[in-house]
Amino acid sequence: MNPLIQIKKHPFPSLLYLEWILLTITAVIAVIPPPLRRFRPRRAELSICGTFPDLSVCNFLPELSIYSLVIFALMGLWLPQNNRKSKLTYTAIQIFLILLTGLFGERFARLFPFLYIILVTRSCLIFQLPGRLFMTSLSFTLFLLTTQLKYQLFSFQSSPQAQERFRFLSLNWSLVFGLSLVFVLLMMNAVLSERHSREKLAIANEKLRQYAMRIENQATLEERNRIAREIHDSLGHSLTALNLQLETALKLWQSNPVKAETFLATAKELGSKALKDVRQSVSTMRSNPLQEQSLELAIAGLVENFHHSNGILPIYKINLEYSLPPDINTAIYRIIQESLTNISKYASATEVKIELTGIRNNLRLIIKDNGRGFDIRQNTTGFGLHSMRDRTLALGGEFNINTTPGSGCKIIVNIPLTRFI
Repeated sequence: MNPLIQIKKHPFPSLLYLEWILLTITAVIAVIPPPLRRFRPRRAELSICGTFPDLSVCNFLPELSIYSLVIFALMGLWLPQNNRKSKLTYTAIQIFLILLTGLFGERFARLFPFLYIILVTRSCLIFQLPGRLFMTSLSFTLFLLTTQLKYQLFSFQSSPQAQERFRFLSLNWSLVFGLSLVFVLLMMNAVLSERHSREKLAIANEKLRQYAMRIENQATLEERNRIAREIHDSLGHSLTALNLQLETALKLWQSNPVKAETFLATAKELGSKALKDVRQSVSTMRSNPLQEQSLELAIAGLVENFHHSNGILPIYKINLEYSLPPDINTAIYRIIQESLTNISKYASATEVKIELTGIRNNLRLIIKDNGRGFDIRQNTTGFGLHSMRDRTLALGGEFNINTTPGSGCKIIVNIPLTRFI
């Protein structure tokens, strides 16, 4: 058993060092005689060997008490945690060593209550609250029994006045020792409760970190799937049509050059559309789509791109009393971008209106078109709508869609700004 490794495994290494300090003090006092003892009259020996020196066990004292202390100290390097039988055996051995030290060592008898305090401290690290209370009560009971036994030994050798004084001192000492045990018990319970709370907090933080990573990975995967669908639906379709136009143009180039040029012109338009789709996908993947520009300029850029692509100039109105946080700017930009993309693909609209208003700690975004609309109950797989709703809910806002087939679509986003300002 490597002591350094065992010290690191101990739940409270500083507590282990304190135990060793107390045990060292006990051992030093046991080896060094009390000062001025030769100037005082010889007092009664308050141990079994002091009263019955003919006992065979007394022939190798104080070595027995020293060995008991060493074993007791080394036992602090290992604390049983799971096996109930090993806990009980471990505690029984400690009690036996304490009794052995206190009953047979006369010098140790003056300080052996320290061992009971260490016993209670270790019991707090081993047992739950009922076990801690039992060990504290048992330690105090054994102390009282040992004190009573010493009083009986003392009564054989002392006068009634000395006995009365000894009884008075023993009562005071027992009261102080009992309060000390209660203090140690309360202190250890507080320390262990704090440690348990920290462990629970660390576990909760780790679970929260893992949950956040899963959410981030899920969001990344969904974004990748969306971009993959965008490339498949737009770029893939454009490139397929482009390839067909080029093949047809090659076949007609010799027989009908005029018609082949028509197919080549169509192929050029498809190539331009494919390039626009690629640029849009790259813009979608940017972590900061605004690129250090204001939200007003970013929205103006989206409107201009929509106008070039569809020939429709959206009407937009922006009324913000103060600048918005970056998270809200990004969310609003993405929602408008996704809405214009859906309008361009599916709405067949001739008029688009965008209104962004930030007044009285509330941000309101309205995007309206006069397109063909759709049945909201049947559109359950659209990633764009889910993405816009998720972005709004992430900011604590509300997302609503008003649409019916043939009557256009109106998207309303309300985001409270009280927690961001």
